[in-house]
Amino acid sequence: QVQLAESGGGSVQSGGSLSVSCTPSELLSSDMCIGWFRQVEGNEREGVAVIDSDDDAFYAESVKGRFTISIDKTRNILYLQMNSLQPDDTATYYCAARLGRFSGAWYRPDQYSSWGQGTQVTVSS
Repeated sequence: QVQLAESGGGSVQSGGSLSVSCTPSELLSSDMCIGWFRQVEGNEREGVAVIDSDDDAFYAESVKGRFTISIDKTRNILYLQMNSLQPDDTATYYCAARLGRFSGAWYRPDQYSSWGQGTQVTVSS
């Protein structure tokens, strides 16, 4: 099972930008789906963006046009570039991965078998 390590995040004012990255313990394979979730304490984990095994990207409606998910295949790193950040984006951001195609909705946490430890993103108004 692949291990995932997030880095980046931090604090920014409303309207600012941040980037988080995820480094897998093994080379990302062509049949792997990998993406980002976020969670506020007391709430359910929310799917933010994912790149599936066909290299298609999917985004939550709340982040479309503001966030961009990408993979640097030469460095084997997953990125999430977050622009126009708002206080509602404040959360712990988790990297998640699974092998093979989704058997259900991409934004369901139960679709993923590997999770990182999370990195905090805080947006102040």
